[in-house]
Amino acid sequence: MTRTPSSRPDEPAVVLSGVGYSYGRTPALEDASLTVAAGEVVAVTGPSGCGKSTLLMLAAGVLRAQAGRVQLAGQDLGSLGEADRARLRRREVGLVLQYGQLVPDLGVVDNIALPLLLEGRPPGDARRAATSWLERVGLELTGDERPGELSGGQAQQVAAARALVASPRLLLADEPTASLDPRAGRELLDLMVTTTRSSGGSVVLVSHDNTVAARADREVRLRAGRVAHEVGLA
Repeated sequence: MTRTPSSRPDEPAVVLSGVGYSYGRTPALEDASLTVAAGEVVAVTGPSGCGKSTLLMLAAGVLRAQAGRVQLAGQDLGSLGEADRARLRRREVGLVLQYGQLVPDLGVVDNIALPLLLEGRPPGDARRAATSWLERVGLELTGDERPGELSGGQAQQVAAARALVASPRLLLADEPTASLDPRAGRELLDLMVTTTRSSGGSVVLVSHDNTVAARADREVRLRAGRVAHEVGLA
């Protein structure tokens, strides 16, 4: 599937400006800012509990910033309702979460095909694209397996295929190789970065793994909910 950009190709994929978010009385992010340029790969690192996953969820529009501003593909997420944020996310974002977060009642191929089906792609075309991605991530499965039958690593590979099948403008990945052995992790990471960049997309990788961070153009380190420092790696 070829993505039709909804904004200028040179426009940043996502911009977070002074964002803040708290869970009850516990702050997760305070005055955090991040701009991800078109085609850029950014690694977000830092200790557990520093706000990395929250930052990712704000960038995707899953969470709404309680302070500051988030712009995704040129759209101010704060001005959109939940349904419009979901539509924008489906069109622009591929999301890979640490534990897969697959739909338990759907088979593997249907899980991968889901983004295409939600955008109105004919079921046959969507399943063929999904089957191709199942092979590209290196899984030898029938495609009818349910998520409960998969290992943690297989679930991450399926989640990556689901995120990539619609050629997202922005790929957001939270510890995407944590359940894979080093070789499989490197292969999946290379596939995610290379594929997204080839279509002009950007990648944000959240990880504790230095080898994952080293694949990025820039590292942004969080500490206690704030950006502690940024360093170019390219």
